[in-house]
Amino acid sequence: MPYPTADLSDAHPSARIAEPLFADFGGALSFHGEVATLKVFEDNVLVREALEQPGRERVLVVDGGGSTRCALFGGNMAALAVSNGWAGIVINGCVRDCEELADQPFGVKALASHPRRSSKGLHGGARDVSLQFAEIQINPGDWLYADGDGIVVGEVALHSND
Repeated sequence: MPYPTADLSDAHPSARIAEPLFADFGGALSFHGEVATLKVFEDNVLVREALEQPGRERVLVVDGGGSTRCALFGGNMAALAVSNGWAGIVINGCVRDCEELADQPFGVKALASHPRRSSKGLHGGARDVSLQFAEIQINPGDWLYADGDGIVVGEVALHSND
């Protein structure tokens, strides 16, 4: 069930709102879930490793340092994420295989698309860390809601299960 970010923002004025930097690339324009985090730079090994784990309808938030020199996520990873039950991904960086991403029932928000793939294992990164980008802080265990209007983040779930 979609939870419009505009309604959530109105109902929860203290919720964090990301700057409107992100474009939609996935087949699901509206998605939400508990947050898992990664911090990487031009290296997507940890992204793949995270998506190989059961997603349990979570959202993976990846701080790629805002790099626009390569893609951290593409069509094969989207298929993997869907098969493992992830709800979506937000990337402070780039994606590729845009047509394949649009065909997946999966939410993808990123800064841009780029045809170059990332390095493998050169830069490492960190899992389950607090992230700071788009003028907000995003922590593991937060709840993220995304749609065409933007991204809203709360420390707890902002929706009701009615």
